[in-house]
Amino acid sequence: EVQLVESGGGLVQPGGSLRLSCAASGFAFDDYAMNWVRQAPGKGLEWVSQITWDGGSTNYTDSVKGRFTISRDNPKNMVYLQMNSLKPEDTAVYYCNLQRWGLMNWGQGTQVTVSS
Repeated sequence: EVQLVESGGGLVQPGGSLRLSCAASGFAFDDYAMNWVRQAPGKGLEWVSQITWDGGSTNYTDSVKGRFTISRDNPKNMVYLQMNSLKPEDTAVYYCNLQRWGLMNWGQGTQVTVSS
């Protein structure tokens, strides 16, 4: 059974930083790309970032480029999202996401609130 468990969210002031973590289990982690997806209050899901199976390639939505960095540690089955220069519009629930065999797998999410 696929399990994705996010952590690291919280309340931070504008301009601050947070590091999100996602612990993965139940599948061959180093065979798959991994994603971070967010949902702001009252809005739909927004893809944020992707990292390939080996960490060799990463992609970001335009609004976070230059501020967020995705990484992974395959021996530990972990994915990370380093978020710097946070803005109020980054406020959202952040989800770790795996697309495998045509199915979407999600964690429970971690809340990030950027406010003064």
